[in-house]
Amino acid sequence: MGERKGTNKYYPPDYDPRAGGLNKWQGTHALRERARKIHMGIIIVRFEMPFNIWCEGCNNHIGMGVRYNAEKKKIGMYYTTPVYEFKMKCHLCDNHFLIKTDPGNLEYIVVSGARRQENRWDPTQNEQVVPETKETQKRLFDDSMFKLEHGTDDQNYAETAKTTLINLYNRNETSWSDNYTANCKLRDTFRKTKNDIKASIAKDNALLKKSSLNIKLVPEVEEDKQLAAVLSLKLKPKLDAEKMTALIRKNIISESSLPCTSFTAAKEQKAVQVLKVNNLKNLVLINEKCSTPKKIKLAPSLVGDYGNSTSESE
Repeated sequence: MGERKGTNKYYPPDYDPRAGGLNKWQGTHALRERARKIHMGIIIVRFEMPFNIWCEGCNNHIGMGVRYNAEKKKIGMYYTTPVYEFKMKCHLCDNHFLIKTDPGNLEYIVVSGARRQENRWDPTQNEQVVPETKETQKRLFDDSMFKLEHGTDDQNYAETAKTTLINLYNRNETSWSDNYTANCKLRDTFRKTKNDIKASIAKDNALLKKSSLNIKLVPEVEEDKQLAAVLSLKLKPKLDAEKMTALIRKNIISESSLPCTSFTAAKEQKAVQVLKVNNLKNLVLINEKCSTPKKIKLAPSLVGDYGNSTSESE
């Protein structure tokens, strides 16, 4: 609205037409505050962000279309087209970033203070229809043979893509012909995903409460389970098949065959030591029913010998 003040129809009584205009007579510029740096070749313009960027000062995302008051300055020429540079301040921090025009590629370039969010791709890789370049258009206008070959290639490509387009159309009709059914399937999927997320959050909160922790848990993946299993196995000594078989056999032999006994391998070793100290090689047991004494040899192992069971040698 400021520039309209110099073009209104009111002229004060002391106005002198020889001054060259109202702005010159009043000593102001038509752009008012936007021209406060015009002596440096800078004017203030309203600049709209052409793409998404990341501010390097606060690492915040700035979306495409956000507007700033930018200092516009001419920094060079591309043939007969001027190259402009825009300097603006981030609205979230004190960082300034510079963006300049690139007339050769019809693009903007981030000079400093920010980095562009890369969303660019080659449209020919996903079979998009792209406009012809200027070189191709010039050859189509000048070279008749190239124009004929180009048209033939386009027709062949259209015939090849026709089958794919028909399949995509049929699939779209099959999936979305019934809007109610498609909506129900989509809502069921969202509902299941939402319930899974709630269950996962509840499980994580219970684990954190049980462990008295206040950290952020990452989702559990299969690779982490496998790595944890490998690390837990490394803590145990590695045994080959023969040693493992021998260990299992020894455990089976040392176990009691009676359910209510407390005789163990440790007690066996203790008993053997006592027998060696007393130099007793044989035990003589008297049968209460028979008055004839009987001699019994001590077995090399007491495992399986539980008090009342005796081995008679005739």
